[in-house]
Amino acid sequence: MLSIWGTGLLTGLALIIAIGAQNAFVLRQGIRREHVGVVVALCIVSDAALILGGTAGIGALVSQFPAILDILRWGGAVYLTWFAVRSFRSALKPAALTAEAPRSRGSVVATTLALTYLNPHVYLDTVVLLGSLANQQGEGTRWVFAAGAVVGSIIWFCALGFGARGLSGVLKSPRTWRVVDVVIGVVMLALAVKLIVG
Repeated sequence: MLSIWGTGLLTGLALIIAIGAQNAFVLRQGIRREHVGVVVALCIVSDAALILGGTAGIGALVSQFPAILDILRWGGAVYLTWFAVRSFRSALKPAALTAEAPRSRGSVVATTLALTYLNPHVYLDTVVLLGSLANQQGEGTRWVFAAGAVVGSIIWFCALGFGARGLSGVLKSPRTWRVVDVVIGVVMLALAVKLIVG
């Protein structure tokens, strides 16, 4: 049982650690020290719901309706392109990122949810792939695997969001913020292109 839980944990971490739109946003909010707990909690709850949904068999449903993933792909590409342009514009400003006007909690929640649910890869990774791997463990232990994957998500988002918040004092110079915004812009644009290309 413990080895199945550990396999779920490591598989979940392997899939989630890759830099993507969601991780870039969590990092940015952590460094800004702005609504970090809300962002981390939303990411964890979303991941857990998707992993558990995949384990319950929703992955087969997602696979049967590829049109849903196409709609998410194009919507996600548009949103990521807009986010990239916004990041590049922010990088051109001489002020530090911390000098930007604070974003409302509602705006941060909406952005977190959009970056999470408009990405078709999140469904392929968490619902289809992790769900399939969980179901290969057998009826009695698939939920143990899923629990390991959920714990991996909790560890990752807490470390990323609160770790970035802890380092924000070191990273508060305008030059550092320009680099952060450029990197986030490049990541978002690359992901948008990847979604468009398919």
